[in-house]
Amino acid sequence: MFTSFCLGIAIFGLFGCENDRNTDVICKNNPELCEDLHRDSWCKFEKADLIRHRYALKKTEQHTGKQLYQQLIMLEKYSKCIELASGVQHIINTHRTLDRRKAFAVSTQNLAQLQEHIKDNPDVYLAFYRWIRFNEHAAFELINAAFKRDQIQEVEILQQLAVHYLKVDANVSKDIYRKMFAAISSPDPIDPDDTDISMSLSDEFNPDWLLGLANVHQQQQHFAKVYLLTKINLTITEKSASDEQLLALLNQDKLLAETFNAQAKTIATSIMSGHITQSQLAALF
Repeated sequence: MFTSFCLGIAIFGLFGCENDRNTDVICKNNPELCEDLHRDSWCKFEKADLIRHRYALKKTEQHTGKQLYQQLIMLEKYSKCIELASGVQHIINTHRTLDRRKAFAVSTQNLAQLQEHIKDNPDVYLAFYRWIRFNEHAAFELINAAFKRDQIQEVEILQQLAVHYLKVDANVSKDIYRKMFAAISSPDPIDPDDTDISMSLSDEFNPDWLLGLANVHQQQQHFAKVYLLTKINLTITEKSASDEQLLALLNQDKLLAETFNAQAKTIATSIMSGHITQSQLAALF
């Protein structure tokens, strides 16, 4: 049965396949990677990501916790997408509907098997998965202990820890956001005499961090920071918010709001270009 074989791919690894990222070629030369998936064009991105990752696992002898975590996430995305697609009825080509329903059923079984396989694994990524999916206390304790030993560098995990610590200790949460920005930034090769060093940001930056940090400042009653961070986020995401509610953070001081609006636009532009200066970064905290 393919479900067991798929789990074998994710855990034990196979060898001897062609190095080609084209999913059609991968499926042609490695049909066992694709035979449980639906055949039409629905969920093409989720399907392609899953195939390529299965292919990468097949070429790897020893799989890391991060690889298994990624496989879990991709399988979840595929399963969710194909579940929705399976509800689309084809009057003429009824086999398409049946094919998607079968793919959804198998994907949920594969996911359950892989979740069962990693349930006692102490790897940080797999403990993180169990914490965020099942709210497993033992998994959180493992993550938190690693964090206190300064062994957590992955920004995805740090972001969840920042949210957790906001309920416990806002200062720790703020320090985690500092660590997240530090993890994705590096000095630009510019004039060494420049006193305001420019930092290059990686594509791991997430605008939601700004709102998370704004929540920290909100709890600490630093309302001007809340205003600034919210404005930066709105500029980057091109979303809108109530000007009246935002002005309330500044006691209706419109002149001060204009100053922060200009600063927010400058910082947002820098972030969107993939760069931020040290003084701009400091302004966030």
